[in-house]
Amino acid sequence: MNNKKPRPGARDKRSTRVNRGSGGKVSRYEADVLGIGTTKDGQPVAPPRERQPKKAAQRDVHVDEGTRLQKVLAQAGVGSRRHCENLIAEGRVEVDGQIVSELGTRVDPETSVIHVDGARIQLDDTLVYIAFNKPTGVVSTMEDDMGRPSVGEYLEGRTERLFHVGRLDQDTEGLLLLTNDGDLANRLQHPRYGVEKVYLATIQGPVPRDLGKRLREGIELEDGPVKVDSFKVVDSQPGMALVEVVIHEGRNHIVRRMLEAVGHPVIALARPQVGPVKVGDLRPGKMRPLNKREVAALYKTAGL
Repeated sequence: MNNKKPRPGARDKRSTRVNRGSGGKVSRYEADVLGIGTTKDGQPVAPPRERQPKKAAQRDVHVDEGTRLQKVLAQAGVGSRRHCENLIAEGRVEVDGQIVSELGTRVDPETSVIHVDGARIQLDDTLVYIAFNKPTGVVSTMEDDMGRPSVGEYLEGRTERLFHVGRLDQDTEGLLLLTNDGDLANRLQHPRYGVEKVYLATIQGPVPRDLGKRLREGIELEDGPVKVDSFKVVDSQPGMALVEVVIHEGRNHIVRRMLEAVGHPVIALARPQVGPVKVGDLRPGKMRPLNKREVAALYKTAGL
């Protein structure tokens, strides 16, 4: 008597082999094991294929009376006409959420939303984007009832109705973005999008080693908890230190209040960066237009 046990996981070949000696017919047992059906005379029938979900039909973004897509891209400063044609052919261009690879596609520059490699291309030439290095002593308003120097004084002669993205304290210098693009400005200021601001603070020192850890974990202020995204000591001298604070909070005087709460009052404060835009070598009181790459990066940061 054969008492040999089958190996674990071994298949029973008899239970999965179709009986070829009966003209291709299969028993009900075999049909059940194999997961197939049979006809009335026992002929095997292939199991039905799983129904695949239908792909969503792509919307037609072509506008008969529009402008060729490659021309729109070239006029927007993306590159030469030939370069833009290559971008389209490679499937790197989206129009209203649809990838477009047809070179003959025409779009409406006034209504179409176009992205290249995920970055939105701004087609409205009436929109203005400015980087302003706000000096200390200037308030972040277009005019001031108390007669203090304001941002608006630096914009005299401009015809656009510009507004500032966020604020800087009067005693803080650094990057302030100015624009007439309301959608972008609102998103850049909304906490949901977590746009990081970089600050350089000269504080009373020395700085204990665990200060960064405390600030990253969060501290409690009178108007609620706050924590930094990152913190590092840039330079240290007797009695003071230069630290970099990265935070996406937008509450009033938040950096000053936070550092004072942990025992290191701010002596001087500057903001060299907002999101992907840096103040660079722009002198206090001066401004410059953002380039197309910076605008596209801001749109990407804001999820537009």
